[in-house]
Amino acid sequence: MNFDNKVAVVSGGANGIGRATAIRLASNGAKVVIADIAKDDADAVVASIADAGGEATAIKTDSSKSDNVRQTVTTAIETYGAIHYLVNSVGIQTYGTVATTDEDLWDHTLNVNLKSVYLMSHYCVPKIIKQGGGAIVNVASVQGYNSSQQNVAAYATSKAGVIALSRSMSLDHAPDKIRVNCVLPGSVDTPLLRAGASTFAVDGDVQAVIDSWGEFHPIGRVGQPDEIAQMITFLLSDAASFVTGATITADGGLTTKLI
Repeated sequence: MNFDNKVAVVSGGANGIGRATAIRLASNGAKVVIADIAKDDADAVVASIADAGGEATAIKTDSSKSDNVRQTVTTAIETYGAIHYLVNSVGIQTYGTVATTDEDLWDHTLNVNLKSVYLMSHYCVPKIIKQGGGAIVNVASVQGYNSSQQNVAAYATSKAGVIALSRSMSLDHAPDKIRVNCVLPGSVDTPLLRAGASTFAVDGDVQAVIDSWGEFHPIGRVGQPDEIAQMITFLLSDAASFVTGATITADGGLTTKLI
Protein backbone atom coordinates (compact mmCIF):
# COMPACT_ATOMS: atom_id res chain seq x y z
CA MET A 1 0.00 0.00 0.00
CA ASN A 2 1.36 3.36 -1.02
CA PHE A 3 0.53 6.54 0.88
CA ASP A 4 3.37 8.65 -0.51
CA ASN A 5 2.73 12.40 -0.29
CA LYS A 6 -0.49 11.81 1.63
CA VAL A 7 -1.28 13.19 5.07
CA ALA A 8 -3.10 11.18 7.73
CA VAL A 9 -4.42 12.46 11.06
CA VAL A 10 -4.59 9.76 13.71
CA SER A 11 -6.63 10.75 16.75
CA GLY A 12 -5.52 8.72 19.74
CA GLY A 13 -2.30 7.83 17.97
CA ALA A 14 -0.02 7.77 21.00
CA ASN A 15 -0.84 4.27 22.22
CA GLY A 16 -2.48 0.98 21.34
CA ILE A 17 -4.29 0.64 18.02
CA GLY A 18 -3.73 4.29 17.14
CA ARG A 19 0.00 4.00 17.69
CA ALA A 20 0.25 0.86 15.56
CA THR A 21 -1.79 2.56 12.83
CA ALA A 22 0.38 5.69 12.84
CA ILE A 23 3.53 3.59 12.54
CA ARG A 24 2.09 1.43 9.76
CA LEU A 25 0.87 4.45 7.77
CA ALA A 26 4.23 6.17 8.11
CA SER A 27 6.03 3.00 7.02
CA ASN A 28 3.94 3.13 3.84
CA GLY A 29 4.89 6.70 3.05
CA ALA A 30 2.23 8.82 4.77
CA LYS A 31 3.00 11.95 6.72
CA VAL A 32 1.25 11.34 10.02
CA VAL A 33 -0.24 13.80 12.48
CA ILE A 34 -0.59 12.16 15.88
CA ALA A 35 -3.30 13.95 17.83
CA ASP A 36 -3.36 12.77 21.42
CA ILE A 37 -3.72 14.16 24.91
CA ALA A 38 -0.71 12.04 25.98
CA LYS A 39 1.90 14.30 24.38
CA ASP A 40 4.96 12.49 25.77
CA ASP A 41 3.73 9.18 24.39
CA ALA A 42 2.89 10.83 21.06
CA ASP A 43 6.40 12.31 20.89
CA ALA A 44 7.82 8.83 21.45
CA VAL A 45 5.83 7.52 18.48
CA VAL A 46 7.13 10.38 16.33
CA ALA A 47 10.69 9.50 17.35
CA SER A 48 10.11 5.85 16.47
CA ILE A 49 8.72 6.81 13.07
CA ALA A 50 11.63 9.17 12.42
CA ASP A 51 14.15 6.47 13.37
CA ALA A 52 12.57 4.26 10.70
CA GLY A 53 12.85 7.00 8.08
CA GLY A 54 9.25 8.20 8.23
CA GLU A 55 7.71 11.59 8.89
CA ALA A 56 5.30 12.49 11.68
CA THR A 57 4.41 15.24 14.10
CA ALA A 58 2.67 15.13 17.48
CA ILE A 59 0.06 17.64 18.61
CA LYS A 60 -1.34 17.60 22.13
CA THR A 61 -5.07 17.29 21.59
CA ASP A 62 -8.11 16.78 23.76
CA SER A 63 -10.34 15.42 21.02
CA SER A 64 -13.47 16.05 23.08
CA LYS A 65 -12.90 19.84 23.03
CA SER A 66 -13.93 21.81 19.95
CA ASP A 67 -11.36 24.61 20.24
CA ASN A 68 -8.60 22.06 20.80
CA VAL A 69 -9.55 20.01 17.74
CA ARG A 70 -9.93 23.08 15.54
CA GLN A 71 -6.43 24.25 16.47
CA THR A 72 -5.01 20.78 15.87
CA VAL A 73 -6.44 20.67 12.36
CA THR A 74 -5.16 24.19 11.69
CA THR A 75 -1.69 23.15 12.86
CA ALA A 76 -1.81 20.01 10.72
CA ILE A 77 -2.57 22.10 7.62
CA GLU A 78 0.16 24.58 8.51
CA THR A 79 2.62 21.71 8.92
CA TYR A 80 1.82 19.53 5.91
CA GLY A 81 -0.52 21.60 3.75
CA ALA A 82 -3.32 19.03 3.45
CA ILE A 83 -5.29 16.22 5.07
CA HIS A 84 -6.25 13.15 3.05
CA TYR A 85 -7.07 10.57 5.73
CA LEU A 86 -8.49 10.52 9.25
CA VAL A 87 -8.39 7.72 11.79
CA ASN A 88 -10.48 8.17 14.92
CA SER A 89 -9.05 5.78 17.48
CA VAL A 90 -9.22 7.78 20.71
CA GLY A 91 -11.17 6.07 23.47
CA ILE A 92 -11.56 5.22 27.13
CA GLN A 93 -13.04 2.19 28.86
CA THR A 94 -15.50 2.87 31.67
CA TYR A 95 -17.63 0.57 33.76
CA GLY A 96 -21.10 0.81 35.28
CA THR A 97 -24.78 0.18 34.74
CA VAL A 98 -27.28 2.97 34.13
CA ALA A 99 -27.95 2.84 37.86
CA THR A 100 -24.32 3.01 39.00
CA THR A 101 -22.88 5.32 36.30
CA ASP A 102 -23.11 8.90 37.48
CA GLU A 103 -23.89 11.68 35.04
CA ASP A 104 -20.35 13.04 34.93
CA LEU A 105 -18.91 9.64 33.98
CA TRP A 106 -21.64 9.14 31.38
CA ASP A 107 -20.91 12.52 29.80
CA HIS A 108 -17.15 11.98 29.92
CA THR A 109 -17.43 8.58 28.24
CA LEU A 110 -19.61 9.84 25.41
CA ASN A 111 -17.51 12.98 24.98
CA VAL A 112 -14.25 11.07 24.61
CA ASN A 113 -15.53 8.06 22.67
CA LEU A 114 -18.23 9.60 20.47
CA LYS A 115 -18.13 13.39 20.46
CA SER A 116 -14.43 13.22 19.59
CA VAL A 117 -15.29 11.38 16.36
CA TYR A 118 -17.79 14.08 15.47
CA LEU A 119 -15.37 16.91 16.26
CA MET A 120 -12.37 15.46 14.44
CA SER A 121 -14.56 14.69 11.44
CA HIS A 122 -16.28 18.09 11.60
CA TYR A 123 -12.96 19.89 11.19
CA CYS A 124 -11.14 17.38 8.97
CA VAL A 125 -13.83 16.58 6.40
CA PRO A 126 -13.76 20.03 4.74
CA LYS A 127 -9.97 19.70 4.40
CA ILE A 128 -10.32 16.22 2.87
CA ILE A 129 -12.97 17.53 0.46
CA LYS A 130 -10.52 20.24 -0.59
CA GLN A 131 -8.08 17.51 -1.69
CA GLY A 132 -10.72 15.87 -3.86
CA GLY A 133 -11.62 13.14 -1.40
CA GLY A 134 -9.98 10.56 0.81
CA ALA A 135 -10.96 8.10 3.52
CA ILE A 136 -11.89 7.93 7.19
CA VAL A 137 -11.82 4.96 9.55
CA ASN A 138 -13.54 5.13 12.92
CA VAL A 139 -12.59 2.60 15.59
CA ALA A 140 -15.59 1.37 17.57
CA SER A 141 -15.86 -1.95 19.44
CA VAL A 142 -17.73 -5.21 19.30
CA GLN A 143 -19.44 -3.92 22.46
CA GLY A 144 -21.25 -1.39 20.29
CA TYR A 145 -22.58 -4.17 18.08
CA ASN A 146 -23.20 -7.05 20.46
CA SER A 147 -23.07 -6.20 24.16
CA SER A 148 -21.65 -9.44 25.49
CA GLN A 149 -20.31 -7.85 28.66
CA GLN A 150 -22.29 -6.51 31.59
CA ASN A 151 -21.54 -3.28 33.43
CA VAL A 152 -20.44 -1.24 30.38
CA ALA A 153 -23.59 0.81 29.69
CA ALA A 154 -21.90 4.11 28.79
CA TYR A 155 -19.03 2.48 26.89
CA ALA A 156 -21.28 0.24 24.79
CA THR A 157 -23.59 3.16 24.05
CA SER A 158 -20.70 5.37 22.95
CA LYS A 159 -19.35 2.71 20.60
CA ALA A 160 -22.79 1.99 19.13
CA GLY A 161 -22.95 5.70 18.42
CA VAL A 162 -19.65 5.53 16.54
CA ILE A 163 -21.08 2.75 14.34
CA ALA A 164 -24.21 4.77 13.53
CA LEU A 165 -22.22 7.95 12.93
CA SER A 166 -19.88 6.12 10.57
CA ARG A 167 -22.78 4.90 8.48
CA SER A 168 -24.30 8.37 8.31
CA MET A 169 -20.97 9.89 7.35
CA SER A 170 -20.49 7.33 4.58
CA LEU A 171 -23.79 8.33 2.99
CA ASP A 172 -23.36 12.06 3.48
CA HIS A 173 -19.87 12.23 2.05
CA ALA A 174 -19.88 9.64 -0.73
CA PRO A 175 -20.60 12.49 -3.20
CA ASP A 176 -17.46 14.17 -1.84
CA LYS A 177 -15.45 11.06 -2.70
CA ILE A 178 -14.77 10.34 0.97
CA ARG A 179 -15.11 6.72 2.03
CA VAL A 180 -16.01 6.13 5.68
CA ASN A 181 -15.74 2.76 7.38
CA CYS A 182 -15.86 1.47 10.93
CA VAL A 183 -13.69 -1.22 12.55
CA LEU A 184 -14.94 -3.18 15.54
CA PRO A 185 -12.08 -4.82 17.43
CA GLY A 186 -12.56 -7.53 19.98
CA SER A 187 -10.16 -7.64 22.91
CA VAL A 188 -6.81 -6.22 21.84
CA ASP A 189 -3.66 -6.12 23.95
CA THR A 190 -3.38 -2.38 24.48
CA PRO A 191 -2.65 -0.22 27.53
CA LEU A 192 -6.40 0.40 27.72
CA LEU A 193 -7.14 -3.33 27.88
CA ARG A 194 -4.43 -3.89 30.46
CA ALA A 195 -5.78 -1.08 32.62
CA GLY A 196 -9.20 -2.69 32.50
CA ALA A 197 -7.76 -6.13 33.23
CA SER A 198 -5.95 -4.77 36.28
CA THR A 199 -9.30 -4.11 37.97
CA PHE A 200 -10.10 -7.82 37.77
CA ALA A 201 -6.63 -9.21 38.46
CA VAL A 202 -6.02 -11.46 41.45
CA ASP A 203 -2.68 -10.80 43.14
CA GLY A 204 -1.82 -8.40 40.34
CA ASP A 205 -1.77 -11.09 37.63
CA VAL A 206 -3.02 -8.97 34.73
CA GLN A 207 -1.76 -11.41 32.12
CA ALA A 208 -3.92 -14.18 33.56
CA VAL A 209 -7.00 -11.98 33.09
CA ILE A 210 -6.01 -11.16 29.51
CA ASP A 211 -5.41 -14.82 28.76
CA SER A 212 -8.83 -15.69 30.15
CA TRP A 213 -10.44 -13.03 27.98
CA GLY A 214 -8.57 -14.45 25.01
CA GLU A 215 -10.23 -17.82 25.61
CA PHE A 216 -13.62 -16.26 24.84
CA HIS A 217 -12.44 -15.62 21.28
CA PRO A 218 -12.67 -18.66 18.98
CA ILE A 219 -9.16 -17.88 17.73
CA GLY A 220 -8.02 -18.52 21.30
CA ARG A 221 -6.29 -15.25 22.17
CA VAL A 222 -6.69 -11.50 22.27
CA GLY A 223 -5.59 -9.48 19.25
CA GLN A 224 -2.47 -7.40 18.78
CA PRO A 225 -2.64 -3.69 17.89
CA ASP A 226 -0.89 -4.15 14.54
CA GLU A 227 -3.49 -6.71 13.47
CA ILE A 228 -6.14 -4.01 13.74
CA ALA A 229 -3.81 -1.42 12.22
CA GLN A 230 -3.45 -3.60 9.13
CA MET A 231 -7.23 -3.59 8.67
CA ILE A 232 -7.42 0.17 9.16
CA THR A 233 -4.60 0.76 6.69
CA PHE A 234 -6.31 -1.45 4.13
CA LEU A 235 -9.58 0.46 4.49
CA LEU A 236 -7.79 3.77 3.97
CA SER A 237 -5.94 2.50 0.92
CA ASP A 238 -6.95 2.37 -2.73
CA ALA A 239 -7.19 -1.41 -2.33
CA ALA A 240 -10.51 -0.71 -0.57
CA SER A 241 -11.74 1.76 -3.20
CA PHE A 242 -15.21 0.13 -3.38
CA VAL A 243 -15.64 -0.19 0.39
CA THR A 244 -17.62 2.44 2.26
CA GLY A 245 -20.26 2.33 4.96
CA ALA A 246 -18.89 -0.99 6.15
CA THR A 247 -18.82 -2.16 9.76
CA ILE A 248 -16.00 -4.66 9.91
CA THR A 249 -15.35 -6.87 12.91
CA ALA A 250 -11.76 -7.77 13.69
CA ASP A 251 -12.49 -9.80 16.76
CA GLY A 252 -11.02 -13.28 16.46
CA GLY A 253 -14.52 -14.67 15.80
CA LEU A 254 -16.00 -13.36 19.07
CA THR A 255 -19.24 -11.93 17.69
CA THR A 256 -19.80 -14.99 15.49
CA LYS A 257 -19.60 -17.12 18.62
CA LEU A 258 -22.11 -14.92 20.42
CA ILE A 259 -24.74 -14.66 17.67
